[in-house]
Amino acid sequence: MSILINKDTRVMTQGITGKAGQYHTKTGKEYANGPNCYVAGVNPKKAGEAYEGIPIFGSVADAKKQTGANVSVIYVPPPFAAAAIWEAIEADLDLVICITEGIPVRDMIEVKDKMRKQRRKTILVGPNCPGVITPDEIKIGIMPGHIHKKGRIGVVSRSGTLTYEAVGQLMDLGLGQSSCVGIGGDPVNGMKHVEVMKLFNEDPETDAVIMVGEIGGDDEETCARWIKDNMKKPVVGFIAGVTAPPGKRMGHAGAIISGGKGTAQEKLNIMEECGIKVTKNPADMGRLLKSVLK
Repeated sequence: MSILINKDTRVMTQGITGKAGQYHTKTGKEYANGPNCYVAGVNPKKAGEAYEGIPIFGSVADAKKQTGANVSVIYVPPPFAAAAIWEAIEADLDLVICITEGIPVRDMIEVKDKMRKQRRKTILVGPNCPGVITPDEIKIGIMPGHIHKKGRIGVVSRSGTLTYEAVGQLMDLGLGQSSCVGIGGDPVNGMKHVEVMKLFNEDPETDAVIMVGEIGGDDEETCARWIKDNMKKPVVGFIAGVTAPPGKRMGHAGAIISGGKGTAQEKLNIMEECGIKVTKNPADMGRLLKSVLK
C-alpha cells in the first residue's frame, strides 16, 4: 500500500506546456511503474495538441471526462495558479498537488475559504511544495526519483530540500520509503502534518515516520498532540530554524516567528513531551529513525 498515490493513479498536468510542466511531466512519466499514470495535460490555448504522447485539453473537466484522470499537478505561474487549483477542485478530482511558488496569500485564502464553505472532497497538497512520491510506483512533482526506493518509512516535511536529506539518510541505512509527502511551506496551504500522519498511521505498510517541520505557525505542535493520543507507530522529528531570529522570515513564506510563538525550540519541546524522538541536528534524522524501529 501507500498513501495518496500509487501505480493506478491517473495524473493530469495543468501547465503542461511550460518549461517546468514539460520537464517534470516527462520525468514523472518515465519514472511511473503503471502504464497509464500520466494521461492528460491542460492548457486552454493548446487544446488538441499533445506532449510526449500525452493529449492536451482545454479544461480540467474535459481532461477528466476523456481520460479518467483523478489527480492534477499544477505548474501554472503564480498569478493564475489559484484559479487553476480551484478549477481542479470544481472538477471533483481526488487530489491536487500544486508545485507553484509565490502564489499571493490572498488568493490562497479565497481558495481555502471556498473549499471550507462548499465542503469539497478534493485533497490539496501545497502550494510551494516538492510533491508526493510512492517509490517505485509513481512520483508527482519535482523530487529526484532516483534517490528513493520502496520501503516502510513514511516522510512528511514542509521543506523540499530536507525531504531529500531525510530520504538520502534513510537510503544510506538501507531503509526505503512507503510514501514521501512535501506539504510546502506557505502560510496558507492544503494538507497539514497531522492529516498526513493520520494516513501513515492507517497504512499497514508504513512502520515509522520522519516528520520535518520549520519555525512559524503551530502545525507541528497540533500534530504532536495528535500523535501522543493516537499514533501507533514511532515518529522522529526535526525542526529547521533553531537559530532563526524573531521577526525574520526563513526560507518559506510561512517560516516566521511572530509574537514569540512558533520557535523551533518551542516546537521541539512540545514534540518531546508528546513522545516524539527529536534531534536538533538534521544529519541525525536517519540514524534516529533507525534507533526507534522495533
